[in-house]
Amino acid sequence: PTYMPGFLATTAQAVDAYLVQGMALKIPVDLAGGTALQRMVWFAIAKIPFGQTISYTELAETIGFPRAVRAVASACGANPVPLAIPCHRVIAKDGSLGGFSLGGLEVKTKLLGLEATKVAASQAA
Repeated sequence: PTYMPGFLATTAQAVDAYLVQGMALKIPVDLAGGTALQRMVWFAIAKIPFGQTISYTELAETIGFPRAVRAVASACGANPVPLAIPCHRVIAKDGSLGGFSLGGLEVKTKLLGLEATKVAASQAA
């Protein structure tokens, strides 16, 4: 892929702002490689607010395919940019974490914990 000048620096700044300041990660991404369903799922995931979670079932309902929970979970697993499209915010209906392609459940747990801490700190301020 061709990267625009400054893309890596901008991305590094955005990741730093996410990790340190608890800001939403806003970087340009190219999702053209996904299927239509995957892109629908990824766009819906991108709208999940920082520090909040929804279930795979709720996500399937959000995109208008309530019976496609497995396909939604599969699209989450195929997410090419897991920090920019925060699929760690999608959990199982029973509250368990499900899976996570970027480093497994340990990383998913840490990301959710980081976001919860940042939200709590901002509410306390």
